[in-house]
Amino acid sequence: MTTHDQHRDPTTRRRFLQASSAAGAMAVSFTAGASSTPAQSSSGELSSTAAQPAPNPQGDLPFLHGVASGDPVPNTVILWTRVTPSAAAAPGSGLGPDVTLTWTVARDGELMDVVKQGHAVASAAHDHTVHVDPWGLEPDTEYFFRFTVADGQHAGAVSPIGRTHTAPALSASVEEMNIAVASCANWESGFFSAYSDVAVRARAGDLDLMVFLGDYIYEYGQGEYAGFGPFRLLEPAHEIVTLADYRTRYGLYRTDPELQAAHGALPWVTVWDDHEIADNNWRGGAANHQPETEGAWTTRRDAAMQAYFEWLPIRAISPSEGGHLYRSFQYGDLVELTMMDLRTYRDQAADLFDFAAVVDPARTMAGSEQFEWLRAKISTSSAVWNVLGSSVMLSPMNLVTLREDERTVPVAEFLSEHRVGASSGSSTGSSADVVRGGGVSLNPDQWDGYVAEQRRLVELLASSASTTLVLTGDIHTEWAHALSHEGREFGCELVTSSVSAPNVDEILGLPKGNALSQVAQKYLTAANPHLRHVELDSHGYAIARVGRDQVRMQFLRTPDVTRQGAGVTVAHEMVWRQDAGFE
Repeated sequence: MTTHDQHRDPTTRRRFLQASSAAGAMAVSFTAGASSTPAQSSSGELSSTAAQPAPNPQGDLPFLHGVASGDPVPNTVILWTRVTPSAAAAPGSGLGPDVTLTWTVARDGELMDVVKQGHAVASAAHDHTVHVDPWGLEPDTEYFFRFTVADGQHAGAVSPIGRTHTAPALSASVEEMNIAVASCANWESGFFSAYSDVAVRARAGDLDLMVFLGDYIYEYGQGEYAGFGPFRLLEPAHEIVTLADYRTRYGLYRTDPELQAAHGALPWVTVWDDHEIADNNWRGGAANHQPETEGAWTTRRDAAMQAYFEWLPIRAISPSEGGHLYRSFQYGDLVELTMMDLRTYRDQAADLFDFAAVVDPARTMAGSEQFEWLRAKISTSSAVWNVLGSSVMLSPMNLVTLREDERTVPVAEFLSEHRVGASSGSSTGSSADVVRGGGVSLNPDQWDGYVAEQRRLVELLASSASTTLVLTGDIHTEWAHALSHEGREFGCELVTSSVSAPNVDEILGLPKGNALSQVAQKYLTAANPHLRHVELDSHGYAIARVGRDQVRMQFLRTPDVTRQGAGVTVAHEMVWRQDAGFE
């Protein structure tokens, strides 16, 4: 930075695939004129690669999972690693002795100019993960760090050298902040090329921070959500439910070399969505949790939360231990970054056609305590930008035109499993016109399903002296929205596609760029006047380049999610200006 000083439980997904297969004949007609056919597309139908999944990464003990940093503030940043003291001490095993590590922080990549050192103990009680907070660092400074085993079988072994960066001083005048935005990385359905690009850009000084907006892992069992894959196999193979299961799944993900590279190149600020626990979870359960066979919901939830806090570089206390994941970070006078937890406290998503529930003022997504915390943060911020990390879309998403054309109904089903019906003439009075009478089709798992609270948040943001930028994940597709209230445009929302989790073309078995997706994009644009960009088929990530009077949005896509190291390119770019909106 420059300064001056979706998702579905297996049963529901099977119902959707059965329904969409009925549209197969009409979908085939849409492949004519597309850029490729499924057989020709590298992300098309099952290939020999999918039939013979790539072997999972292997490494040398004891540092199999790389290093990471996160939650930067002006004088410290969380440093993370996981040590594997023996082959038997795999993630989730609960085995292995305590291991003492030394950690070193330096100003240079050769670790010659050392500024901080210390010790930490990795134990089986925390799955041999370590979190270090090296207080006393300088603001807005690049640092390098490493861990060394101090005792035991692997004494003297060293970790990879990580790179990180502290936040600017609270009083600093910051001219620009470059934020990578990502979500939804599915192991089976493709590789993580987005992460490699993040690593390269970060080490070149082009990115300041990664904001990760949920679905870091997926809880499904083998083959349940593999897109055109599986291109590699899950561990454990079954749906994860226990603490050992979640730890094992995180351990698998963190062997990925591209993910390790991104974690080792810049600090991350993360929040969960649903699949870190279970599909469409809420405070009392989840669509993908069956108590009769999988035990008490709270037991599963607490296990998933514990593993998340162990394996991510976070400075917070888990809600399962009486803390909370929502938190905020200030980057000089430019950005107040507020990360929301939109799963732990929410009411269950509205049932099909239950319009009364959608508009019920008592229903909540954020919970009363978090919302009052949000109110205080937003209303008192002195930053130029209020940047919100939202795991689900804030802007309204009207799907009715997709459902009026039988050819695009499967796309509407992908974007939302529900249709909310409103009686004729009724209206929520929402400042964003979220739901109108006559039965607008929307996604009640997003803010659209909690209209009263959505309206309160929009009004709060619109009344702030700061300009609003919402960063969003979850929906596996690219979107850019203008945010407005009472005719005044007060900000914008950037929605990133998935790193690899299946999107429209994979769910419908069509090639990327197919005509069906293109028609659906036109319908969506026509039905949502605040929508300025939508793309339904690509994988990748986004960059928000935040300046004092504008944000430049870059949508980066990989040409081939089925091939590791395929790279990404900037495929679409747009600018939102405070005085003019989108250009």
